[in-house]
Amino acid sequence: MSYMSCALRVAAPRHLPAPWRSPRPFSSATGPTTKKSVPYQKTLKEEDSGRKEPSRPPPPSAEVVVVGGGSLGCQTTYHLAKQGVTNVVLLERDRLTSGTTWHTAGLLWHLRPSHVEVELLAHTRDVVSRDLPEETGLHTGWVENGGLFIASNKQRLDEYKRLMSLGKVYGVESYVLTPAQTKDLYPLMNIDDLYGTLYVPKDGTMDPAGTCSTLARAATARGATIIENCPVTGIQVRADDFGVKRVYAVETAHGTIQTPCVVNCAGVWARALGQLAGVHVPLVGMHHAYVVTERIEGIQNMPNVRDHDASVYLRLQGDALSVGGYESNPIFWEEVSEKFAFGLFDLDWDVFTQHIEGAVNRVPVLEKTGIKSTVCGPESFTADHKPLMGEAPEVRGFFLGCGFNSAGMMLGGGCGRELAHWIIHGRPEKDMYGYDIRQVTPAAPGLRFHHSLTDNNRWIRERSHESYAKNYSVVFPHDEPLAGRNMRKDPLYEELLRQGCVFQERHGWERPGWFSPGGAAPVMDYDYYGAYSQERHKDYTYNRLLQDEYTFDFPPHHDIIKNECLTCRNALALFDMSYFGKFYLVGPEATKAANWLFTADVSKAPGSTVYTCMLNKRGGVESDLTVSRISPGDPLAPSFEGDGYYLAIGGAVAQQNWSHITTVLQDMKLQCKLLDCSEELGMMSIQGPLSRVVLQEVLDTDLSNEAFPFSTHKVVTAAGCRVRAMRLSFVGEMGWELHVPKADCVKVYRAVMQAGARHGITNAGYRAIDSLSIEKGYRHWHADLRPDDTPLESGLAFTCKLKSSIPFLGREAVEAQKTKGIFRRLVCFTTEEKVPMFGLEAVWRDGKVVGHIRRADFGFAINKTIAYGYIRDPAGGPVSLDFVKSGRYELERMGVTYPAQAHTKSPFDPDNKRVKGFY
Repeated sequence: MSYMSCALRVAAPRHLPAPWRSPRPFSSATGPTTKKSVPYQKTLKEEDSGRKEPSRPPPPSAEVVVVGGGSLGCQTTYHLAKQGVTNVVLLERDRLTSGTTWHTAGLLWHLRPSHVEVELLAHTRDVVSRDLPEETGLHTGWVENGGLFIASNKQRLDEYKRLMSLGKVYGVESYVLTPAQTKDLYPLMNIDDLYGTLYVPKDGTMDPAGTCSTLARAATARGATIIENCPVTGIQVRADDFGVKRVYAVETAHGTIQTPCVVNCAGVWARALGQLAGVHVPLVGMHHAYVVTERIEGIQNMPNVRDHDASVYLRLQGDALSVGGYESNPIFWEEVSEKFAFGLFDLDWDVFTQHIEGAVNRVPVLEKTGIKSTVCGPESFTADHKPLMGEAPEVRGFFLGCGFNSAGMMLGGGCGRELAHWIIHGRPEKDMYGYDIRQVTPAAPGLRFHHSLTDNNRWIRERSHESYAKNYSVVFPHDEPLAGRNMRKDPLYEELLRQGCVFQERHGWERPGWFSPGGAAPVMDYDYYGAYSQERHKDYTYNRLLQDEYTFDFPPHHDIIKNECLTCRNALALFDMSYFGKFYLVGPEATKAANWLFTADVSKAPGSTVYTCMLNKRGGVESDLTVSRISPGDPLAPSFEGDGYYLAIGGAVAQQNWSHITTVLQDMKLQCKLLDCSEELGMMSIQGPLSRVVLQEVLDTDLSNEAFPFSTHKVVTAAGCRVRAMRLSFVGEMGWELHVPKADCVKVYRAVMQAGARHGITNAGYRAIDSLSIEKGYRHWHADLRPDDTPLESGLAFTCKLKSSIPFLGREAVEAQKTKGIFRRLVCFTTEEKVPMFGLEAVWRDGKVVGHIRRADFGFAINKTIAYGYIRDPAGGPVSLDFVKSGRYELERMGVTYPAQAHTKSPFDPDNKRVKGFY
């Protein structure tokens, strides 16, 4: 019998330097080793009679073919059948669960730092604990023993308090416990180094075999077909009359199934399956392990434990524990075996020892407890530690439900339901933007990635490693990745770097975050945090600046960002916004497309610029953007015939916009083109009361209100270069955007900065934009606006051409909502107390929780915290402006409530005088 203490002595010295990094091979190409047991009474492997013929012949056709019989494949098939798709076929190359699901730990926690994930997790719990038992009469193996999150420092406990406040919005019972209270709940726990804990009584565990077999039973009862021992050998893709690639059929070793829809739920094998259809699936395989102890006296009925600071979890396994976690030096599975089934790897104790030390520290009895078995199997991980879902941009009808980062059981129910709705209706019900494969582009740190990176193996490896290694790290508001950086740089990158720019990563771009007076802070090549014998960077200025901001208080650079904001308000600032998406919609039917796509009337005279939204058929906001009418022969536009429109879109959502527009054009079969010129043009925005004075020295055109009114654009000359000047603002000041050919960006930038020097011009970054825009009440897509928010709910009814007879996508849904009433509404709140807020805070109205904050920041001109969130009437009635005005509000931050004032107009310049040049 091996013991925890023996494992420590054999693998490494008892007291390891922190953080410990073990020099060892970077990856492994080895296949599964001798079969080992997992800590479940039953697995579907034990029912295998050695048969390799399919469990039933494949049918000639199906509405949907799901590939992969793990958690996601079974959940998706079940939910498709439950939503009415009975002609659905699930293909599994071996037995259900045989890939990665069979050995999973099966933990389910209720609280995550994302309100959408809280909703997804709640549905999974409902499926396994209520729906399946009611439908089948079978027990799924659900055990509700509670969950305990361990905090060893104030920052960690602050994070847990944020989760607790969010949980109140969704009725999730949770409690912050003192060390003494924690000891009462879990007597075997060492509390000497505890700062506190978060206890969630209704957390629990699932049994993978029990859950998946019950899902299969319920799905087949509704008409689904499940075929085991039927590997997929090919996917037929054909181009339609317009050249659009679409799924046509699935080839198996036992026959071909004609189908318009394939769902890739193949886990670690999803990348290979995607290649059969010409689809990039950006994930990697890694070894992921836990060990199972012998019996522990007194452990029965204890909650599951997650000690994030030690990067270890302790899962109750009857009268024993499963111990696992996320290490800084995981082993990559380089050559994924097609024949792997119900297999495990040998455990690398050099890698795993760090988890043993953390577990022994937390539950000291483990030091003398035997290890009954080791479980080291493959799992798939992605570059941002979020699943890959939705329709692939390369092939219509090819859907993804993979890359779940060892959380496929936990998220399976919620994601399976959303994926089924996505397939049937074209969109999920919930906001799945963060998981959408089309959004290969980040809207927040770590969110998605640009399509040019999805087949870049170095980038995928670096980002997947960092996401894995930081999985248990505190999620701070202003964190940035260190891996996979410097992939896309705009023309002003070097110029701004020399001036102290601290860059953020979005959409693969390096975009300005804020400007440090301490000088250049370049992002260096990824050092894997010292893993794999890599030498860690010394004196790494950028990393130090990031770590300085690891706080839930106001960051140490608060006053620097304040200076950028107030200089913009009082003089002028230059914002490099070159990472913006810049598209041209051109062709004979471009106006027909524009009228349908955009909520506002954009078919105005050339020279006009219109702020508008794009909606889905349910009236949800897919985008907000500016659309400028152009004429053939425009000197900065590609050559075209017919009508033309220039689209400027926030860079973090450019790919999402491209996918949405392309899908609509394909479905409507319109004679027009969408051209991406994002890489060819830079963009700088000069904003502030002195912007006209400065730019008048640089541009060769009259900038008066009469000659150059708000929401117009012209092609002009700046420093001898042709540029497109637009009079717009995203910060609430008078200003102009300059859209400049990339070869001329530095020249134009220097000319503007030289002219502005005597007027006090400053560089400013997106941290300042965030503050300035929320102060003015301007919306941020995917914070204030999402595909499940409507223009009426978000205060953007003015963007909809409802007074005209022009139809547009989503119009019927908006009109129906207008008639029925608005049952939730986006509201602006301010607090007198200067307290930092970042989103996820609960909103209380007259003593009842009515919503949560989506976005928050500090407004320096009004000197108040500003927060935006959607609220509902607990009684179920419409949320009118009178309802908003009549309530007494509080915002709950980390368990503490703060009195708040609700505003029905922007608290800064509510009459919009400044953007029109009236100061």
